[in-house]
Amino acid sequence: MAQHASASLPASATVPSVNRPGAFEPATLSAYDVSAWFGTRKVLERVSLQMSARRVTALIGPSGCGKSTFLRILNRMHELVPSASLAGQVLLDGVDIYGPTLRTTQTRLRIGMVFQKPNPFPTMSIAQNVLSGLKVSGTKVVNRDQLVEECLTAAGLWKETRNRLNAPGGALSGGQQQRLCIARALAVRPQVLLMDEPCSALDPTSTRVIEETIGSLADAVTIVIVTHNMQQAQRVSDDCAFFLVESEGEAGRIIEAGLTVDMFSDPADERTADYIGGRFG
Repeated sequence: MAQHASASLPASATVPSVNRPGAFEPATLSAYDVSAWFGTRKVLERVSLQMSARRVTALIGPSGCGKSTFLRILNRMHELVPSASLAGQVLLDGVDIYGPTLRTTQTRLRIGMVFQKPNPFPTMSIAQNVLSGLKVSGTKVVNRDQLVEECLTAAGLWKETRNRLNAPGGALSGGQQQRLCIARALAVRPQVLLMDEPCSALDPTSTRVIEETIGSLADAVTIVIVTHNMQQAQRVSDDCAFFLVESEGEAGRIIEAGLTVDMFSDPADERTADYIGGRFG
């Protein structure tokens, strides 16, 4: 079975301290020739994509084409599946996240994840949910109250929760819980935030608020989002990558990638035009 090819650390690369309490530091995430397997079944075929700092990159394509698998590879969650393997390189500002320089825990702090279904800790308070990753990461914070306010504000949730920070996180609405999960992810100061269909279970009003939150975060953290909503991809993303499985039994691959405005107004590939136009998928 294929093994991961580790990249060498460039001489100019530096790895920021995990314990810093400072501002967010968006990073560029680059994938090169990434292939992935579950057992003997190949699910991704030589995917290469640059996800630039301070930009939102949308991953689009039909169900089952490898978008979520690719997203999980970007913060080393793919390897949690016992039968999973991969080949290729993923670089965070030039540093191989599968190499010896970054430990797995460091990688997942630097590259946070927000899942499709909101998963706050239901018995923890809103404030405790925001701070829950700090103990695990060993992150030192002088003023936790200030951090809670900053993260809830960044996630668009502060005004709705500032007078009930001790209320259970599980008592919030679905849209509020998703924003709480975003605030929790931001508390450990990630450089990249991965979002796997974060609005798929939400009503239109909550979806709009989440999309506004994504827009407000773009200067603070690099964002990569999986979405099946073409209008959402147009609204929130700067760049876009179209994944596709061309025939049964084949692995997913990127058919086209580029500026979102270009892909939706003048796609270079007929298959992209057909998918965006709703002719399949």
